Amino acid sequence: MFAPGTRGVSEPVRIAMWSGPRNISTAMMRAFGNRADCAVVDEPLYGFYLARTGLDHPGAEAVIASQPNDWREVAATLTGPVPGGAAVFYQKHMAHHLLAGVGRGWLARLSNCFLIRDPREVIASYVKAREQVSAADLGYEVQFAIFEAEKRRTGRTPPVLDAGDVLRDPAGMLSALCKAVGIAFDRAMLSWPAGRRESDGVWAPYWYANVERSTGFLPFTPSSRELPPDLEPLAAECRPWFEALFAERLRPVER
Repeated sequence: MFAPGTRGVSEPVRIAMWSGPRNISTAMMRAFGNRADCAVVDEPLYGFYLARTGLDHPGAEAVIASQPNDWREVAATLTGPVPGGAAVFYQKHMAHHLLAGVGRGWLARLSNCFLIRDPREVIASYVKAREQVSAADLGYEVQFAIFEAEKRRTGRTPPVLDAGDVLRDPAGMLSALCKAVGIAFDRAMLSWPAGRRESDGVWAPYWYANVERSTGFLPFTPSSRELPPDLEPLAAECRPWFEALFAERLRPVER
């Protein structure tokens, strides 16, 4: 579902934020959704992904029924008229939803950005909601592939945000992101009303409890979750992609 903003300029800024699960991706969507000039969309390829893979995710049938299951239809929506004529269109994506075989030419019409988090912390959180997990579920390899393709296409380093950096300095990091994509930072991005949004996907009851209680970015605290020893090899498998992106991350704008 889409949340419309106010009518903006004729050439909107389309921010595609490619993340993995158990990150601060929904809080980032809240931050942009609190801008008066911004429309947001929540994981528009999720229905396609589940319909294509048949994976057993919480609420899978409802997710598939709630969205177009043809990636071409989704891509046309994401690159077409922005809901409400908003000047900014923030698209929250899970990188692993971009399956092999999906055409990627339409990504050139987006400002592709990347949100990362340490694999050990992601995996420790993920298995609380879904016991089975693989590297393909976490999206690091796809994130890196999109990043490299965007870098080759534009000749510039695409924006990368580390979740820990954002939590340590929300204003500085959001300012850096806004500067990188060519929009003004808005302090309204730093706080929002608690509760659910019409723009939230139907999977919100399974995943969004914490963000629904939130009114802003929580202070950074190191994860206290222990990673089961049998999942350490998975974290090690994902780490090279994470570290390659981490090395390219944005630094906060000094205020």
